[in-house]
Amino acid sequence: MAKQAVNKTYAEINARIKSGEVVVVTAEEMIDIVDQEGAEGAARQVDVVTTGTFAPMCSSGAFINFGHSVPGIKASKVWLNNVAAYGGVAAVDCYIGATELSEDDPLNRVYPGEFAYGGGHVIQELVAGKDVHLVAKGYGTDCYPNKLVQKAINIATLPSALLVNPRNAYQNYNCAVNYTKKTIYTYMGTLKPKGGNANYCSAGQLSPLFNDPYYKTIGLGTRIFLGGGVGYVTWPGTQHKPSVERTERGVPIYPSGTLMVMGDMKQMDPTWLVGVGLQGYGVSLSVGLGIPIPILNAEMATYTAVKDEELFTHVVDYGTDYPQGRSRHYGVVSYAQLKSGSITVEGQEIQTVPLSSVVRAREIANILKAWIEAGDFLLGEPQFTLPGPE
Repeated sequence: MAKQAVNKTYAEINARIKSGEVVVVTAEEMIDIVDQEGAEGAARQVDVVTTGTFAPMCSSGAFINFGHSVPGIKASKVWLNNVAAYGGVAAVDCYIGATELSEDDPLNRVYPGEFAYGGGHVIQELVAGKDVHLVAKGYGTDCYPNKLVQKAINIATLPSALLVNPRNAYQNYNCAVNYTKKTIYTYMGTLKPKGGNANYCSAGQLSPLFNDPYYKTIGLGTRIFLGGGVGYVTWPGTQHKPSVERTERGVPIYPSGTLMVMGDMKQMDPTWLVGVGLQGYGVSLSVGLGIPIPILNAEMATYTAVKDEELFTHVVDYGTDYPQGRSRHYGVVSYAQLKSGSITVEGQEIQTVPLSSVVRAREIANILKAWIEAGDFLLGEPQFTLPGPE
């Protein structure tokens, strides 16, 4: 008699986590299991597959409540370590963006600028427990008469510090080259002239949204690894664009899905939230993010066994085409080719440079695996999943 098809629920998997019987593997480990056991056999054997990514994610930031002063202030202008935060939230709430620069940064006046410090660095220092200098200015009201507050704040004394990132974990992204005659400086890093290097930014087969290409298990309420602590998917990220060309496996070959995520900074680790400077461009925040994929059925087992050689992206010229909004590209390459160290584009061999760290993505997937196996991390069943392709 044929075995019945696998059809698990979140409740059943969480019960296995609580009992210590859960079987968890990383996305890399799942590849061999599906090759050996087939999708149905792997789904019967494995309950959860963990993923990970660690890379600059510019659309990140934090809501900070810095507490009431005596007398009270309605802060309309706020700076943290001389980096401007948005004060138009409430009396003592502000939002600091990862790409906001220090007020005295020379920018690109001396080209290329170094961009040594900004919002991403402030976030990292707060999470690390360091003191950050707050300056808050108000115009004075009857209920909030104070016009200036200056004080040191740190993560332990803040009433609230929430990492709230509007767009993280891009599902695929361009491979960037530069076909002009001069070096250029971009959010994809430094690009040498005449195709001197090709920069890319993805963990490939470990990347979260590559392992659930149609977002069947990811949505509002999905519990994730975020910045070394526990976070949640709260909405589709800005620029979420699911309806792009996909392979037969459903994997998009253009920039596609994104996630809006949030979590309590007080639980996070500065190892996984790192302020970075991009020469000639600006500042950002490298974010560690990992998603557990429940293996509800054979379909999910198939998705989580995707390999780098089955993941593709386009080579785009950031010297002329990208800044001019042209849709031209110079071919399609796989992440296996990108990770090999070089690709061939129109007969030219080009060295590849990753902006994301596969080593740290692998570490995230293994940390998340250990949390689940220890019973410390239950799966969050989404209230609704992300919008998929139309």
